[in-house]
Amino acid sequence: MALHLDHVHARSGTFELTADLTVETGQRVAIIGASGSGKSTLLDVIAGFLVPLSGTVRWDAEDITRRSPSNRPISILFQDTNLFPHLTIAQNLALALNPMTGRLRPGNKERIDADLTRVGLSGFADRRLSEMSGGQQSRAALARVLVQARPVLLLDEPFAALGPALKDEMLDLVAEVAEAESLTVLLVSHDPKDARRFARQSILVEAGQVSPPQDTQALLEDPPPALRAYLGGG
Repeated sequence: MALHLDHVHARSGTFELTADLTVETGQRVAIIGASGSGKSTLLDVIAGFLVPLSGTVRWDAEDITRRSPSNRPISILFQDTNLFPHLTIAQNLALALNPMTGRLRPGNKERIDADLTRVGLSGFADRRLSEMSGGQQSRAALARVLVQARPVLLLDEPFAALGPALKDEMLDLVAEVAEAESLTVLLVSHDPKDARRFARQSILVEAGQVSPPQDTQALLEDPPPALRAYLGGG
């Protein structure tokens, strides 16, 4: 199975984006490029927040181009944790599992406990955000997307507000979980160190033109002129 963007042409306002690429199952891929180049627009197309004018988005052989975000095999983690502060962590995860009611169904509690343990938050089910550090909140947000058990995970700079050590810790945790669950992960980052640490492959986005995945190390060692100027020598 793989994620395919086949001759996609999308428009957001006056901004246009084109993409023709494949991300193989289980790959961890960084999305890099200058500010305003179209990285978030690319995620919007993959996640279903923006429907292309032409072309198709496919997960393996299945066309998901016009599926709603909630109906796709894709979860997304933003810099905003997307957790409700008035709810406990368990209630937040229950809402991710059952968006209409937030009520626990048979087996949900065990699943929630297992995913909290997986991200290092065993025993945190009854806590609220105000009782947790920034790193713990990031772990809870990761648990929230993991509990949905979708095979593709999009990361839109979710750890940018964390200090360098905590950010590295979270990237390593995502890599560990992705390896264990065979997740396909796409990470938007402005930091070349993140790409080197996390992703074997990178997608370059320049002025709305999206390149297919290529070797991260090779790209960053010899970037094209626009990326070199943005990175300042990286």
